[in-house]
Amino acid sequence: MSRRSLISEALAAVANEPAPIAPTEAEATATAGRVNFTNKRLEAFGEAARIVKRPTIRLKPAECSIWPGNARDYTLLDEHRLRSLIDSVLAEGGNRIPAVVRRTPNGPLPYELVTGTRRHWAISWLNSNHYPDIDLIAIIEDLDDEAAFRLADIENREREDISDLERGVNYKAAVDRFYGGVQLRMAERLKISKSQLSRYIALTEIPPFLVSAFHSPMDLQAKYGERLLPLLRDPASRTKLEAAAEQISSEQSFRRSGDEQPIAGAEVMGRLLKAVTVKGRVQKAAIAVGDGKAIGEVVKDQQKILMLSLTPSDLSTDAILEALRPVIDAARIRSARRR
Repeated sequence: MSRRSLISEALAAVANEPAPIAPTEAEATATAGRVNFTNKRLEAFGEAARIVKRPTIRLKPAECSIWPGNARDYTLLDEHRLRSLIDSVLAEGGNRIPAVVRRTPNGPLPYELVTGTRRHWAISWLNSNHYPDIDLIAIIEDLDDEAAFRLADIENREREDISDLERGVNYKAAVDRFYGGVQLRMAERLKISKSQLSRYIALTEIPPFLVSAFHSPMDLQAKYGERLLPLLRDPASRTKLEAAAEQISSEQSFRRSGDEQPIAGAEVMGRLLKAVTVKGRVQKAAIAVGDGKAIGEVVKDQQKILMLSLTPSDLSTDAILEALRPVIDAARIRSARRR
């Protein structure tokens, strides 16, 4: 079976189909696997995924607001990411699989998009780029927020271009909003394991300085969070991770500016772990003023990172800076020699 969303297929069924003919025994055997799979998928979102025969409507993307409960970050969508979908919609004159919307009587726009964010963006882009006549094909569903969340989650699980971080942010908000902060209740409702749910939500604890080291949020996988989070709890390891992430982030920016291939997620992860696991000699030296009195300490670790600590004193700022000057100059000289 293709990876096309089973839920979308169900909701996209054409109205007024003829009554089904009872299958023969051979046909029943041939389709048994699909039926079992269908039942399992429908079970995951209960009444929100009932197979209904609803007519489709045609509307403009501008008539729909985007429901914020969907995992996909609309702001991250762009022409490059959706190029193949744009071409497909253009070739077919519209979206083959209908989006799902719900009415918003008191909202600023007539409809709110529940599923079909990529289709909405692609058609909106086409409308703004010489194809104003292409409409968004959709089905209207009467869903509350929790049912809409489960419906969107089922469809999104079929997609490969939603990052684990997007899922984590979405799940974290939903567990508090719909399930009283109880992850087990949410996992049972979504028919996923609690451990899998916990991994996605834990990923939201990764600080921005680490996220920025990855070329794209798509590269930051849930399994990486399991390795990084324990290291972040140790102050020394966190400092090393931050320094390594800053260096990698700078390299990523340089490569983007030169249209070079980005550093892949696996390599980023390897470099981050290496920054905290490579063993070597730690060097320490006192920071002293002119009379030889120590006012602090400089530590250089195996990654050549300098960490300065100062002891409170009555010295002026100028005096402290003068004491730091030879330490900084020595570090710069050694760095130049290595290059």
